Amino acid sequence: KNLIKIDSNKFALGGYMGEQLRRFTNHTFNFQKGDIVYLFSDGYSDQFGGHVDTKFMIKRFRELLMQIHREPIGYQPEILERVFEDWRGETYQIDDILVIGIKF
Repeated sequence: KNLIKIDSNKFALGGYMGEQLRRFTNHTFNFQKGDIVYLFSDGYSDQFGGHVDTKFMIKRFRELLMQIHREPIGYQPEILERVFEDWRGETYQIDDILVIGIKF
């Protein structure tokens, strides 16, 4: 029932940025039965659309995850895709999108 946000490192994947400077943070978690972890890129929240052609935004995306987290995990991708397509409308998709949901 709670959303816990873990910030990621701000490194682009791929490319060379001086490997000695790139240090990713490792996180360790103890999950309990029923916990859900969502990993996602910025593609969903950065998409333009809606009535006034604005970005979906991260706050709205997190609220969407909180709305759907009780739905069966196998049904959630369908909801996410439907909401995304409704938001995007006729607007060109501007980025790749990755959303991974894992239920323990």
